[in-house]
Amino acid sequence: QVQLVESGGGLVQPGGSLRLSCAASRSIFSIYAMGWYRQAPGKQREVVARITTGGSTNYTDSVKGRFTISRDNAKNTVYLQMNSLKPEDTAVYYCNTYNPPLSYWGRGTQVTVSS
Repeated sequence: QVQLVESGGGLVQPGGSLRLSCAASRSIFSIYAMGWYRQAPGKQREVVARITTGGSTNYTDSVKGRFTISRDNAKNTVYLQMNSLKPEDTAVYYCNTYNPPLSYWGRGTQVTVSS
Protein backbone atom coordinates (compact mmCIF):
# COMPACT_ATOMS: atom_id res chain seq x y z
CA GLN A 1 0.00 0.00 0.00
CA VAL A 2 1.38 3.38 -1.00
CA GLN A 3 1.88 5.88 1.78
CA LEU A 4 2.79 9.54 1.43
CA VAL A 5 2.23 11.60 4.57
CA GLU A 6 3.34 15.22 4.61
CA SER A 7 3.72 17.33 7.75
CA GLY A 8 5.40 20.43 9.11
CA GLY A 9 3.48 23.21 7.41
CA GLY A 10 2.07 26.24 9.13
CA LEU A 11 1.80 30.01 9.22
CA VAL A 12 5.10 31.89 9.14
CA GLN A 13 6.13 35.50 8.62
CA PRO A 14 8.12 36.54 5.56
CA GLY A 15 11.77 35.71 6.09
CA GLY A 16 10.92 32.82 8.38
CA SER A 17 11.69 29.12 8.09
CA LEU A 18 9.84 25.82 8.09
CA ARG A 19 10.91 22.21 7.75
CA LEU A 20 8.56 19.86 5.96
CA SER A 21 8.67 16.09 6.32
CA CYS A 22 7.23 13.34 4.19
CA ALA A 23 6.99 9.73 5.31
CA ALA A 24 6.83 7.42 2.32
CA SER A 25 6.32 3.74 1.78
CA ARG A 26 9.56 1.82 1.79
CA SER A 27 8.48 0.13 -1.44
CA ILE A 28 8.74 3.38 -3.36
CA PHE A 29 11.26 5.33 -1.31
CA SER A 30 14.08 2.88 -1.88
CA ILE A 31 13.62 2.81 -5.64
CA TYR A 32 12.58 6.24 -6.84
CA ALA A 33 13.83 9.77 -6.84
CA MET A 34 11.54 11.84 -4.66
CA GLY A 35 10.22 15.32 -5.20
CA TRP A 36 8.49 18.10 -3.37
CA TYR A 37 5.67 19.76 -5.24
CA ARG A 38 3.43 22.70 -4.41
CA GLN A 39 0.11 24.05 -5.57
CA ALA A 40 -0.96 27.61 -4.92
CA PRO A 41 -4.60 28.67 -5.19
CA GLY A 42 -5.64 28.98 -8.81
CA LYS A 43 -2.35 27.62 -10.10
CA GLN A 44 -1.11 24.30 -11.41
CA ARG A 45 0.93 22.02 -9.24
CA GLU A 46 4.65 22.53 -9.80
CA VAL A 47 7.76 20.66 -8.78
CA VAL A 48 9.90 22.54 -6.26
CA ALA A 49 12.81 20.20 -5.66
CA ARG A 50 13.88 16.65 -6.28
CA ILE A 51 16.43 14.26 -4.84
CA THR A 52 17.67 11.02 -6.35
CA THR A 53 18.25 7.81 -4.43
CA GLY A 54 21.94 8.73 -4.47
CA GLY A 55 21.35 12.17 -3.03
CA SER A 56 21.69 14.40 -6.08
CA THR A 57 19.41 17.42 -5.85
CA ASN A 58 17.81 19.93 -8.16
CA TYR A 59 15.59 22.95 -7.53
CA THR A 60 13.27 25.20 -9.42
CA ASP A 61 14.82 28.62 -9.93
CA SER A 62 12.47 30.45 -7.58
CA VAL A 63 13.67 28.50 -4.52
CA LYS A 64 17.35 28.02 -5.28
CA GLY A 65 19.50 29.14 -2.37
CA ARG A 66 16.53 29.16 0.01
CA PHE A 67 15.21 25.57 0.06
CA THR A 68 17.10 22.36 0.73
CA ILE A 69 15.78 18.88 0.04
CA SER A 70 17.22 15.88 1.85
CA ARG A 71 16.32 12.27 2.52
CA ASP A 72 16.83 9.80 5.33
CA ASN A 73 16.83 6.38 3.73
CA ALA A 74 16.70 4.61 7.09
CA LYS A 75 13.46 6.39 7.95
CA ASN A 76 11.95 6.44 4.44
CA THR A 77 11.53 10.17 4.92
CA VAL A 78 12.23 13.13 2.69
CA TYR A 79 12.58 16.66 4.06
CA LEU A 80 12.32 20.16 2.70
CA GLN A 81 14.06 22.88 4.70
CA MET A 82 12.61 26.22 3.67
CA ASN A 83 14.39 29.43 4.64
CA SER A 84 13.84 33.08 3.77
CA LEU A 85 10.22 32.32 2.99
CA LYS A 86 8.27 34.71 0.80
CA PRO A 87 4.51 35.28 0.43
CA GLU A 88 4.70 33.70 -3.02
CA ASP A 89 5.80 30.45 -1.38
CA THR A 90 2.29 30.10 0.05
CA ALA A 91 0.83 26.83 -1.21
CA VAL A 92 -0.06 23.29 -0.29
CA TYR A 93 3.11 21.23 -0.41
CA TYR A 94 3.15 17.58 -1.46
CA CYS A 95 5.79 14.93 -1.83
CA ASN A 96 5.75 12.21 -4.46
CA THR A 97 8.05 10.27 -6.70
CA TYR A 98 9.79 12.42 -9.24
CA ASN A 99 9.15 12.35 -12.97
CA PRO A 100 6.71 10.91 -13.09
CA PRO A 101 4.80 11.28 -9.86
CA LEU A 102 2.50 8.48 -8.78
CA SER A 103 -1.18 8.87 -9.49
CA TYR A 104 -1.71 8.73 -5.72
CA TRP A 105 -1.18 11.97 -3.82
CA GLY A 106 -1.16 12.51 -0.08
CA ARG A 107 -3.13 15.26 1.61
CA GLY A 108 -0.26 17.69 1.55
CA THR A 109 0.66 20.29 4.14
CA GLN A 110 -0.35 23.94 4.00
CA VAL A 111 2.35 26.59 4.09
CA THR A 112 1.20 30.17 4.52
CA VAL A 113 3.68 33.03 4.47
CA SER A 114 2.09 36.21 5.70
CA SER A 115 2.70 39.07 8.08
